[in-house]
Amino acid sequence: MGIAYAKLRLENPKRPELQPVEVEALADTGSLFLCIPEQIRLQLQLDITSSKEVTTADGKQTLCPYAGPIRVVFENRECYVGGIVIGNEVLLGAVPMEDMDLVVIPPLHRVQVNPRHPNFAGAPCKGFQQS
Repeated sequence: MGIAYAKLRLENPKRPELQPVEVEALADTGSLFLCIPEQIRLQLQLDITSSKEVTTADGKQTLCPYAGPIRVVFENRECYVGGIVIGNEVLLGAVPMEDMDLVVIPPLHRVQVNPRHPNFAGAPCKGFQQS
């Protein structure tokens, strides 16, 4: 598929006085979560709320801190997620990409908003009846 990056703004919604952090995040459709380095967690003063066991690309299982909440902004989209604290770069996983309705364009090595929903995020949802 190739490598694709997305320019993100990360914020701590519990600490709006802190400056946001702008990053080039590696889009990783094989990962579920947003992954952030410890340096980003410290800059945003994110609380560690729990731990998650993750399996890394080399097959090793590791218990990692889970921190948040994190406001993730990409172009005209946003989501609020927690982040796995691991590694030395930000990885944008499938959960925040789905939440913001983003798509990866492999030949262009980039991430963009879903062209079927250019103005707002769309997602499938089980129907309900209004009374």
